[in-house]
Amino acid sequence: MNDFVARAVRLLLRVVVIAMGLVLFASLLVAALVLALVWVLRAGWARLTGRPVTPWVMRMDPRTGFSTVFRSTERWSSSRRGAAAPADAGEEAAASRRGGILPGAAQVTDVEAREVR
Repeated sequence: MNDFVARAVRLLLRVVVIAMGLVLFASLLVAALVLALVWVLRAGWARLTGRPVTPWVMRMDPRTGFSTVFRSTERWSSSRRGAAAPADAGEEAAASRRGGILPGAAQVTDVEAREVR
């Protein structure tokens, strides 16, 4: 009797795991199909209205995070070492970073100017 119950439980467990896998696969397939349908409708509407079909893009470059943290670390490490930079050098560096535009931006203290891309 114990052997029969063990086999039944194993079979039931296998059926449940397979069913869960099929549900996961079906839900991912439905999500992909909905995304494809939205893309086709969007592209069709763009063609119908005469606009160019624009791709979906990631508007943020993930590599900028590293460079931001790296620049932040350089700034803090140089101030801890006691290296005092001249005031003119800081303004020139800031002007070169922003391309020499936005006069008076050095007086702004709550934001940091970035390059225009």
